[in-house]
Amino acid sequence: MEKARTMIGRTLWMWLGIASLIACALAVVAFIVLLLFDMAEEGVSVLSWEFIAGFPRQGMTQGGIWPAIFGTTVVTLLATLLAAPLGVACAVWLEEYAGEGLLTQLTRAAVRNLAGVPSIVYGLFGLAIFVEGMRMGASILASACTLALLTLPSVIATAEEALRQVPRAMREGALALGATRWETTYSVVLPAALPGILTGVVLALSRAAGETAPILLTGVAFYTRYLPASPFDEFMALPYHLYILSTQHHAPDLVRPLAYGTAIVLLLLVFLLNVIAFTLRARYRQKKHY
Repeated sequence: MEKARTMIGRTLWMWLGIASLIACALAVVAFIVLLLFDMAEEGVSVLSWEFIAGFPRQGMTQGGIWPAIFGTTVVTLLATLLAAPLGVACAVWLEEYAGEGLLTQLTRAAVRNLAGVPSIVYGLFGLAIFVEGMRMGASILASACTLALLTLPSVIATAEEALRQVPRAMREGALALGATRWETTYSVVLPAALPGILTGVVLALSRAAGETAPILLTGVAFYTRYLPASPFDEFMALPYHLYILSTQHHAPDLVRPLAYGTAIVLLLLVFLLNVIAFTLRARYRQKKHY
């Protein structure tokens, strides 16, 4: 009898836990749906080809956001090109070559700590090092380098985890066939871990596209009449443009639909980048049968 009561109690607690998880998940989904509905209700009316491909005019109360779209895309892709090779190289060293010494532990601890540093601190660092110290000025390049540092810890962590998921037997088999450690890493381990590495790069790409504080101090401009022609030019960006429209504009009621429209475009841009990357990841995984 006592055993039956214990089993009933455990079952009740299990179902209570499951119900709590489902309730939390539904609450999150409801909040996201409500947010998207509110954005769509306020911002869909301004979405048009002129809004996407035009330049701001009349004190940003009319026109489009093409310079901000262009600037966000360029600085995000450049930051990814800088962060991805460095992050993957660091992860390969930590997982395949470094062993379990003190230096490895300190490096992993530093990566974990850097992942939690506020983005505004990275902005101050970029201002001191890239803008002033390396004489890049307020530019796309300085902002991209700052965003690369911001996303580097997450790229390292996810790439290292992807490398760790590759079975040890694959490494041992390659070494047994006479391959060197580098040949094993380059030809066997990295291709097997590439889907997971791409996931980390996607997460870094998404975070970089939505950041405001780092680029605020290193190169973003309130308004530019022309698209940037070189990496040393200032640029407009969707997150900063949205911030200006929402909090700093002299006519907030007039530009509120434009702010919601900008937010929708930013979400769609991040979503599109994620879809492209995950599609490439799925195709590569299917091709390699991993």
